[in-house]
Amino acid sequence: MKGFIFDLDGTVYLGDRMIDGAAEAIAALRRRGDKVVFLSNSSIAARASYARKLTRMGIPTDACDVLNSSLITARYLQKHLPAGSSVYVIGEQPLRDELAQHGIPLTDEPERADLAVLSWDRQFTYDKLNALYQAAVRGAQIVATNPDFTCPLERGQLPDTGTFIAALEAATGREIDLIVGKPSLISAQAAMEHLGLDSASCYMIGDRLETDIKMGNDAGMSSVLVLTGVSTREMAETAPYRPRYILPSIKDIVHL
Repeated sequence: MKGFIFDLDGTVYLGDRMIDGAAEAIAALRRRGDKVVFLSNSSIAARASYARKLTRMGIPTDACDVLNSSLITARYLQKHLPAGSSVYVIGEQPLRDELAQHGIPLTDEPERADLAVLSWDRQFTYDKLNALYQAAVRGAQIVATNPDFTCPLERGQLPDTGTFIAALEAATGREIDLIVGKPSLISAQAAMEHLGLDSASCYMIGDRLETDIKMGNDAGMSSVLVLTGVSTREMAETAPYRPRYILPSIKDIVHL
């Protein structure tokens, strides 16, 4: 039995268009007894929403089979946030909901925050950047859900959390404290625990060298780059994070 950890955006689908052959490939893996989990760095939708989208596209999925950066961040803070701390959030409502459901105490006052969570926010403004900056210079720990600079869509890409991280680091002159999503081993461990398998039995399949492939390599998994999203074959040939396999798309995964 093998475990297959699939990125979503750029790997299984692009926006609202499923990658050709994705449903058939995942169905084939499941029929032969392999385990599948979906691991996304996105935090702008609830896990149930991703499950409904996949099911609608022909890949029957339960919310429990989707791990996203919101859930992994919430679980991390649940374990490591000191008692009495408060958290300021830059991010959209699904992230806030996930944190609240895990009992994370939130504040709307950045100057009182002990920790700030930074994520993709499509209503990001100068005022939000300033609030984040003020929290950071007052000593708040800064935790980002993911480092992606862009999110791939069918008609191009959109700026993602990495652009906000870059702005904050430029303003403060220091790196943020922690990234929880891919390529963090925090995310790798969450996926392996979900599958109940060790790293040698797992494949990490994604379209980004700096997140999907790096995490897979760092965790000791077999990393698989698909060429339907951000990274290209040419990039893979010179990158410090080399995939074990390069495939044209997810539909070829059954042939590994």
